[in-house]
Amino acid sequence: MAKKKKYISQKNDHKIMEIGRLILRFMNENSTKVYNYKQISDGIDYKNPRQRELVIQALHKLQANERIKETEKGKYIINLNIAGTLTGVIDFNQSGNAYVKVEGLEDDVFIHSKNVKDALQGDKVLIVTYTYKGKKLEGSVLEVLERTRTEFVGTLQMVAHKDFGFVVCDKKTINTDIFIPKGKFGGAEDGNKVIVKMTEWRPGDKNPEGEIIQVLGAPGEHETEIHSILAEYGLPYTFPEEVERDADKIDRTINDEEVAKRWDMRDILTFTIDPKDAKDFDDALSMRKLDNGNWEIGVHIADVSHYVVPGTMLDDEAYERATSVYLVDRVVPMLPEVLSNDVCSLRPNEDKFTFSAVFELNDSAEIQKQWFGRTVTHSDRRFTYEEAQERIETKEGDLAEEILVLDKLAKIMRQKRIKDGAITFDRSEVRFNLDENNQPIGVYFKISKDSNHLIEEFMLLANKKVSEFVSLKKGQPNNNTFIYRVHDDPDPAKLESLRDFVSTFGYKMDLANTKKVAESLNRLLHDVKGKGEENMIETLAMRSMSKAVYSTEPIGHYGLGFEYYSHFTSPIRRYPDLLAHRLLQHYLDGGKSPDRNELEEKAKHCSSMERLAADAERDSIKYMQVKFMEKHLGETFTGVISGVAEFGFWVEIPENGAEGLIKLRDLMDDSYQYDKATHAVYGSRTGNRYQLGDQVQIKVVKANLIQKQLDFKIVD
Repeated sequence: MAKKKKYISQKNDHKIMEIGRLILRFMNENSTKVYNYKQISDGIDYKNPRQRELVIQALHKLQANERIKETEKGKYIINLNIAGTLTGVIDFNQSGNAYVKVEGLEDDVFIHSKNVKDALQGDKVLIVTYTYKGKKLEGSVLEVLERTRTEFVGTLQMVAHKDFGFVVCDKKTINTDIFIPKGKFGGAEDGNKVIVKMTEWRPGDKNPEGEIIQVLGAPGEHETEIHSILAEYGLPYTFPEEVERDADKIDRTINDEEVAKRWDMRDILTFTIDPKDAKDFDDALSMRKLDNGNWEIGVHIADVSHYVVPGTMLDDEAYERATSVYLVDRVVPMLPEVLSNDVCSLRPNEDKFTFSAVFELNDSAEIQKQWFGRTVTHSDRRFTYEEAQERIETKEGDLAEEILVLDKLAKIMRQKRIKDGAITFDRSEVRFNLDENNQPIGVYFKISKDSNHLIEEFMLLANKKVSEFVSLKKGQPNNNTFIYRVHDDPDPAKLESLRDFVSTFGYKMDLANTKKVAESLNRLLHDVKGKGEENMIETLAMRSMSKAVYSTEPIGHYGLGFEYYSHFTSPIRRYPDLLAHRLLQHYLDGGKSPDRNELEEKAKHCSSMERLAADAERDSIKYMQVKFMEKHLGETFTGVISGVAEFGFWVEIPENGAEGLIKLRDLMDDSYQYDKATHAVYGSRTGNRYQLGDQVQIKVVKANLIQKQLDFKIVD
């Protein structure tokens, strides 16, 4: 009987604490407002007499813990005098400490690992702040207001001779193991890589409780690790059957009735230029010389909006994914294969429905006329970038004359862009040669050449001009709702730090205005080419940039130097492009500007999914680099320091792009300190210094496939 009473009491206390969390979350939405208990009860939807009694108990407990204050009898307010409470998103580092990003605060608030409570990576939290040692703002987590996720990837570790276990999460930023009770293993065995769903985290418990919802396989196996990466970011690798069925029902015919509504351009020379391993071709160029000597250049984009219609399961699935994900060994497409690789793909010798931007250009690449609308086109030839490049370099081969004209026009446009303030980051991307079992047998770098720049310039032209067409009337903003690709100006403080740092190498930067900054950055990137400090300065320059996102606010694209810019040219793999197609057609049909708020929500979702996809792509590259370096354990390489932190520094091997960590505790010749201002660590006794960009000799000592991490050791 006593045990039962104790259980009931604990259950009641747990309920009161849960209601307390709901109350704090509700009151924190307007932290300066005073509420009575009825308003609070209604606000958390606890309205019947029994529920309101529990609310009163929770209010008394919160008041006793000084979480809220009673301003007068029966009226309460959040206690802002606990040195201040703030709401933000928590971000853990590998040491277990965290920072909370609070909107409106310039600096993130530091949270020591002992004060993170039950918060997990990305959660929205309520924190109390205080000043540490009289100067440094720190905080402690009071409550988790909103979980960003409840499903995690990790490895099951069974406890010997027991019927329970723990899932150790892959990501070091998940600062706890998840307890798995008896009956919740989902068929998993000890050592399996799994997806675990966190079901509850009771107050006072060290670990949350969970259940295994999917077994991924044995750690280290290729398919297991690739599926783990996708699961970690919540990215699906198959389509629901009903979506596949929806796609299979699509009418693929190029019927006369639809052709009659479009500009029929099938008799004009049209071709695609894409990577040699491309499976979907979402853009093509057409060209012909006009009687007046000018060039008519058509930028033709797969008309995905003709096939993917709002309100269908197909569209809902495309929106949820928002982007295709490009891993090292596969593409996880936004659209089912029947669309992405067949119906919408501008394959050679096939008629296709397209959405086009057609420009009349003179020999100086100046636009004389432009037209936007739906077309039907026929691709006469598929070029790889290598084939197009060969024609540019040798001036020989089929369609060499046409490609040379496009190349000449593209070079004029590129030169003008740079003169007008575009910044030319041109970093090479690492790629892998894989065998039939997806094992890496070689590494190469994707380097942009003239043929890449050719396509890039005409796609940029279409994206820019579509955006201007929708957004301007007689050169003035018309306030039409549209989805833009925006890139904010760099952070002035980061630019000043960059200027001060590069001055120690003899480089100068002029930060007087936006144009001067762009000119300075371009000159800096040019001047460091081939120098020992190239890698370091290029890295720091990129870090000074803002991140490009989608938005309904046309604040411009700093990196490209455009006032108006949208993504229009890749609707097979980007949902914002599909939205741009629909909106452009809406305005061409004379439609009125739609609701901005609804589109802004979609823009935010697309930006968020793009970040997840980029993180997954990065993880897959790291995994493949570690796999590639397994066969080089014990070997020595010359590397370049690519990052510096309090606990160590990273070294990148230039010939294969692999990056490994050197921990400060493994440097036995001295005690090393981190100097944030100079991006370096230095020995307090010897004065030895390891700085971002320095060249060092390293040995590969460990390759951890699970953590996707390489450990290096400095070699004298």
